[in-house]
Amino acid sequence: MEWVDLRSDTVTRPTPAMRAAMLDADVGDDVYGEDPTVNALQQRLADDLGFEAGLFVPSGTQSNLLALMSHCERGDEYLVGADAHTYKFEGGGAAVLGSIQPQPIAHDADGSLPLDKVAAAIKPIDPHFARTRLLALENTWHGRALPVSYLRAAHDFVRERGLALHLDGARLYNAAIAGGVPAREIAQHFDSVSVCLSKGLGAPVGSVLVGSAALIDKARRWRKVTGGGWRQAGMLAAACMYALDHHVARLADDHARAARLAEGLRNIPGVDLLGLHTNMVFVDVPAARLRELDTHLRAASVRISIGYLPTLRLVTHLDIDDDGVTRVIDAFKTFFTA
Repeated sequence: MEWVDLRSDTVTRPTPAMRAAMLDADVGDDVYGEDPTVNALQQRLADDLGFEAGLFVPSGTQSNLLALMSHCERGDEYLVGADAHTYKFEGGGAAVLGSIQPQPIAHDADGSLPLDKVAAAIKPIDPHFARTRLLALENTWHGRALPVSYLRAAHDFVRERGLALHLDGARLYNAAIAGGVPAREIAQHFDSVSVCLSKGLGAPVGSVLVGSAALIDKARRWRKVTGGGWRQAGMLAAACMYALDHHVARLADDHARAARLAEGLRNIPGVDLLGLHTNMVFVDVPAARLRELDTHLRAASVRISIGYLPTLRLVTHLDIDDDGVTRVIDAFKTFFTA
């Protein structure tokens, strides 16, 4: 039986049409700037999101790292959510490789960082302190799309204080679909945006960092320093171009299936529905039954991420259809009502 894999939207596989686009890609040596498909992808996303330039990189982690290292110098500081991906789940790269100090700030429930708390965290100009240079936000955050009104306020806030503003837009297009706005309307508030194409959009590899021409020039050098220079990357860029052409609007299907999954789990005894946000469903189950639940679901060809906490995140994506949602609901029902 085909697996229903809800661990993440990173597990998507290239569709046959995407594989065909990769096979037909026009390629060159990207380190020399000679890969036409990479160049087209970079310029397309820059134009679409309202920036001067873009840089195609292997991962969202590297894209964020390059942004931080291009905005900040050694001994500088960036302000970031305490549960943000750039701070918590990217190996401490800014500190390890950039000598950039992170200053974590607790999120509000909607994923925003309270601007009064951000203001209090900005360091005075004094040799005792790291120099605060940048505020980094994340959209979506645990599936939550940040309100555009908040992004506007954050933009005005950093301008008043001489800071830059970066967006970890790993699921930027999910946020745009959820808010019913063009992605550009979200991106316009930032100095740089990292866009991941290998999550809900279904490309096998790749993120693009967009920003000013000067920022992207710095990021391109740091990409090389961190081992991210690649050669005939046009085959991967072609997959990303296909994703932008064909897989953006259909993100609404993932959101709808997540809503159906949440509704199906809502009334199962032993399952506590905590939240539904874009393509993510969060539930609590009894901690003592986690291992047993994992075994049961795998026997039904359902994969979810189970660790030591009772809170589970179930993520819908390109490879989850209506039948898959039904199978997951049925598997939970069988386990908790047996």
